[in-house]
Amino acid sequence: MTGRAGPSNEEYASMLRKRVLSVEGEEGLARRYSHGARRKKHNHTLADSSSSGNQSNGTQSNSTAQATGVTVANTPSTANSLGLNIEGPDISYMANIKLGTPPRDFLILMDSGSADLWVGSENCQSEAGGGCGNHKFLGPQSSTTFQDSQKPFNVTYGSGNVAGTIVQDNLAIANLSLPGHTFGVADLESVQFADNSVPFDGLMGLAQSTLSQQRTLTPIEALAKAGLVPEAITSFKIPRLADNKNDGEITFGALDTTKFDPQTLVTVDNVSKVGFWEAAVDAITVGGQDSGLQGRTAILDTGTTLIIAPVGDAGAVHKLIPGSQADGQGGFTIPCTSNASVALKFGGQEFAIDFRDLAVQPLDPQNPNGDCISGITGGNIGGATEWLVGDVFLKNAYFSTNVNKNQMSLAKLV
Repeated sequence: MTGRAGPSNEEYASMLRKRVLSVEGEEGLARRYSHGARRKKHNHTLADSSSSGNQSNGTQSNSTAQATGVTVANTPSTANSLGLNIEGPDISYMANIKLGTPPRDFLILMDSGSADLWVGSENCQSEAGGGCGNHKFLGPQSSTTFQDSQKPFNVTYGSGNVAGTIVQDNLAIANLSLPGHTFGVADLESVQFADNSVPFDGLMGLAQSTLSQQRTLTPIEALAKAGLVPEAITSFKIPRLADNKNDGEITFGALDTTKFDPQTLVTVDNVSKVGFWEAAVDAITVGGQDSGLQGRTAILDTGTTLIIAPVGDAGAVHKLIPGSQADGQGGFTIPCTSNASVALKFGGQEFAIDFRDLAVQPLDPQNPNGDCISGITGGNIGGATEWLVGDVFLKNAYFSTNVNKNQMSLAKLV
């Protein structure tokens, strides 16, 4: 761990409840599709409210060292790869990229569920007043190759928003360089991004660019267009803090075959018409028993912590978990000692969710054998048969996307 201590059990439980109820509640989720922008879940409970005041926006110290509860990944040995750092106990996943001249490290949340890259500008202001916290910023004072188009952009997420201008500057991802890449700098950030407790400096959307509010190519699409990678492939090995392996990795242009069992690799078509990574779900089972839920699809989203299912579907799954209870607000609890195995099947291959991921947090930190918050919650995110499947599931599979073929691949981890 680096920087300040991560959230306590109580704070983490509160964080999850807020994400589920206020961020992922039905009204918030419905807003996802209201303006054609991807809405995400970055609602942070402040672990230290006394340090939440925003600071001046010069060239800052490395934000990784100031991050709240960030576990740094091992350096990948695979070409064109970055280590995925873990925020807190599996809240989100971030990697370092380089921007500007001279190149500087920016800690960026890697998100397969949106399509815009942005960092804070040197003039960034928080909607709460003051600057945008202890983060890295980009602009003409820190980069001699920075070019501002003055064209505006804004992105509204499920909790939080940013607005600024579209710019061009040099971007380096691992050993891959994109001179003059087009992306955004935020002049205005809501507190969900601007606060000191937020460990990342910006966000990289890695869905398809048809979702982009900046109307520009995503980094992986730009890399493929420039011939720096053979195809616009992005591959994720999402880490689990409890494993103590620090083996998270994002690979650009290929799959890392050392991370998965090739005999289990399946490739499925993307069924989204707008640019999400969305796959047909063959079956959803609990303890080997079919839930009876047919014709479902799942948006696979590395930027979402939990699994959000239509309310009736979430209820049907939990009905098969002995001892589960609804909280009356879309969420569920399950016994922390349960051995229930929930699995999703894609392309004929079943992927089971480790129960450590399903039982995300005890309701009472002093009673680990009591009830736990379930990693599957109810909410409407779009269609009546559409699920939003986040890291609770994705920690249990190798996940790869291919823009050129409009397909996704999943495999069991080794």
